[in-house]
Amino acid sequence: MGNVLLNEYSSSNVKMIRESGDQSSPIWLLVNSKYPNDVFDIWTPILYEIQDRVYRKLHARIDREKIYIMYASSNIGRVVNTSKFLPAKTAAEILKLRKSILQHQPKLLITFGTITNELGQRIFTEQTEDGPDYWKSANLETEFERSIVNFDITRTNWIPLIRKVKGWKSLQDWEESERYFREAATKIADKIIENKESLKVWI
Repeated sequence: MGNVLLNEYSSSNVKMIRESGDQSSPIWLLVNSKYPNDVFDIWTPILYEIQDRVYRKLHARIDREKIYIMYASSNIGRVVNTSKFLPAKTAAEILKLRKSILQHQPKLLITFGTITNELGQRIFTEQTEDGPDYWKSANLETEFERSIVNFDITRTNWIPLIRKVKGWKSLQDWEESERYFREAATKIADKIIENKESLKVWI
């Protein structure tokens, strides 16, 4: 589909949502347009591990070209944690995302880091009490584990990922990041394998 403009706002605080891939795909990625490299830096190594595990188990491969990617940008990070009401432009973006998800009903909605995880939270919950500051690495890992335990192929499963394990300043940091990618990928892959008949993702 290339990059297609889905929605445009006059305010610079809420810029636009861009997309690539196929909306009919059961796998969606929600990426902060401020960090487009998350697709390469985080998703690519995770998908590599997923493909490896899927191939070993099923002798099949996921069509990566059809995975749907949304690049969203909003001022959600500036929302006061205790605020009951979102700015109009931010609320409009979340409503657009919610309607798109309800229309196409992806089975996996994968988010990256604090901002997109907060967007994911607000897509599925009208109000949140914690706000973006809640999404520290430990909390994100807890929410990820909960999403895997509660995975249900009959609905959209929000799967939050962290953006950075550590600062990559040493070999130990690199090994920790590799461990995270591998473990996250294994758990996602196992859910894909378990539900292979219900997921139209195969080449």
